[in-house]
Amino acid sequence: MSLPQNHHNHRCRIVLTGGPGGGKTTAVDMFRREIGERVVIVPEAATMMFMGGFPRYEEEYAVHAAQRAIYHVQQNLEDVQAAEYPGRILLCDRGTIDGSAYWPGPSAGFFDAMDTTLERELARYDGVIFFESAAVGGMSIEGGNPARLESIGKAAELDAELRAVWSQHPNFRLVPHQESFLEKITTGFAMLEEMVGELFRASEG
Repeated sequence: MSLPQNHHNHRCRIVLTGGPGGGKTTAVDMFRREIGERVVIVPEAATMMFMGGFPRYEEEYAVHAAQRAIYHVQQNLEDVQAAEYPGRILLCDRGTIDGSAYWPGPSAGFFDAMDTTLERELARYDGVIFFESAAVGGMSIEGGNPARLESIGKAAELDAELRAVWSQHPNFRLVPHQESFLEKITTGFAMLEEMVGELFRASEG
């Protein structure tokens, strides 16, 4: 994958998201290996927190507390990496909007609680690549993430809710579910390469 070289003064922030079991975390790591030092990965805040010992309960107040914490950790992770590496591409494993799908009740309640708006959060990102969950095709979402607890049905539901909000971004790309994971990742690679090229051409124009 070849990327434009004259981008040292441009900060490009792309979020890879989607329902549980979409392959986005695997894709993020593969993109990093392919592109190398020109990319900085922003890890998924939720996995970091839950694997680090943040309590995970089903009561509504506990879910609210967890999503507030995840939002602020994700936001600050992105901003620190953007400040440290202003000339690199930021690949974000999920974004600040994802918590709205996990928030009990209407998604508007999430944005109100975070003192922000969907429009403001969408504007944080130059582009969105959405990896549709394998659950949409009725396939298993089991993988290497022990923090994932969702059933196939719940994963498909979350995928739909996440797509509803992220698809409002003007530079949204969908990587549809495919039976072949390799073909899906290949599709995602092509979309990322195209998106990055377009973003840099726009910045230079």
